[in-house]
Amino acid sequence: MDNMEKNWLISCRDACLGYENKSVIEHLDIEIQEGQYICVIGENGSGKSTLIKSLLGLLKPVSGIVQINRSAGKGAVGYLPQQTQIQRNFPVSVMEVVLSGFLNDMHFRPFYKKKEKQEARRHLEHLGIAELAGKCYGELSGGQQQRVLLARALCAADKILVLDEPVTGLDPMAANTLYESMELLHQEGMAVVMVTHDLANALKYADKILHISDDGYFFGTVAEYKESEYAQIFS
Repeated sequence: MDNMEKNWLISCRDACLGYENKSVIEHLDIEIQEGQYICVIGENGSGKSTLIKSLLGLLKPVSGIVQINRSAGKGAVGYLPQQTQIQRNFPVSVMEVVLSGFLNDMHFRPFYKKKEKQEARRHLEHLGIAELAGKCYGELSGGQQQRVLLARALCAADKILVLDEPVTGLDPMAANTLYESMELLHQEGMAVVMVTHDLANALKYADKILHISDDGYFFGTVAEYKESEYAQIFS
């Protein structure tokens, strides 16, 4: 893909993002392309959640344009949200959780197709958790649950994943396993947008950094970020 022109997946053009006509992020100009790995960092309250909702199409910009390229792949964005206690205790099987990633494609169809079941199992196998398919989701460890949710997100989209602090609450070994899974998917061509407080791993894995602060934002390569004033905030 490096030798080919990459397609854009999500474009923000002079976008002011926020709620009720009040901007939290102003004049955002970024383009997320196929195969990129972008880590989003910033202090609490800086607007990271607002950004995620805008990239997912759940929140309209106050002004400017946020556009998802519907012609790229399935046209959907795979989303791995922050986990809640309710999600952790959800009393359904792992396979049911993963298959629910296809819900947007079902159009009131009351059952999953054989192809969808095969794809769900393929994602579980790819993430090394196929043996968990029949187990109760609520009985899994935090790291296992996150990989199940990652498999679910892969069922929803095949070009781009958006993850909201996916390693929060995980022990170091489980977090490292999740990072390795994300890197594998990235190497296979998946675009990744990850909100994180883990700057060390952001700098290790990301192609680009989007740092949001109260007085603006930085968007550029890891090398450019290390030389920027924004990097001093988290140093």
